[in-house]
Amino acid sequence: MDDLLRHALETIDKHGEPIKASKGHTREVTGVIFELTNPRARLSRTESRGKLFSCIGELCWYLNGTNDTSFIVHYLRDYKKVDEGGHIFGAYGPRLFKPWKGVKQFENIIGLLTEKPTSRRAVLQLFDATDLAEKHEDIPCTCVLQFLIRNGKLDLIAYMRSNDVIKGLTHDIFCFTMLQEIAARRLSVELGTYRHCVGSLHLYSSDDQTAKSFLLEGWQSTKSAMPPMPEGNPSFGIRLLLNAEATVRRGVAPHARLLREEHANPYWADLIRLLQVFGYRRRRNKRALVEIRQKMVFPIYDTYIKRALDGIR
Repeated sequence: MDDLLRHALETIDKHGEPIKASKGHTREVTGVIFELTNPRARLSRTESRGKLFSCIGELCWYLNGTNDTSFIVHYLRDYKKVDEGGHIFGAYGPRLFKPWKGVKQFENIIGLLTEKPTSRRAVLQLFDATDLAEKHEDIPCTCVLQFLIRNGKLDLIAYMRSNDVIKGLTHDIFCFTMLQEIAARRLSVELGTYRHCVGSLHLYSSDDQTAKSFLLEGWQSTKSAMPPMPEGNPSFGIRLLLNAEATVRRGVAPHARLLREEHANPYWADLIRLLQVFGYRRRRNKRALVEIRQKMVFPIYDTYIKRALDGIR
């Protein structure tokens, strides 16, 4: 992920054209395609873009199928700017996981690829022509997600009309590759390649300093990746994660029974603990963070917990 971000920022710096957009001045490159040959290498390891906690929070927002503003603002406060009466019009969750225009899209493509693995019709639509019919504060930047099973592996191609390299790219790739891995497990195939196609990839001038700070951190290790999602249908693990997220967001520790259940599966257990880290960091509870750090199973997450601890004086 950090290789991808570095190349994106260097390309914009070298070839970006100045564009005045609705949200401010940007530098833009068009017709960009990124490729992650290992979609599990979806996490930035840097100080400036290592947004693990908000990435998990946004993924849970998607998986819940909700457009509730207060949910996502808990993790990403910028969403408050596009609130429309307590809801985000362009939220992806309802379009992916709830009946949208009469179809549960994600379940539909799982059924399609189960019946016909070589299908080229496994496409999830997020941007819709009707999104332009009325003025809204937020409409989807993602047009479609296309799933393809090739050579026994599930590839995913995301098509974006627009992508903010600082605020959006890190979260989008994390969430989409997680959806790719969830679908792969549902279909009992291996994880393939992820491709991210962008019409307008841009950097806002207000984020120039953040971009410089990222580049000054130097090259990060590319050997670290998230562990593989457990084999089999992940629905039970997702349900545990979403139940725990709701309690943690309310400031309540997950019920002991829930923790016993998720303990049987280290993958989901660690994700739940990371949500707890986010909550305890906000409450500046250093002791609780130390206890959670000792319980973590996968070492890749330690750098993010250490950073949370270092932020508490």
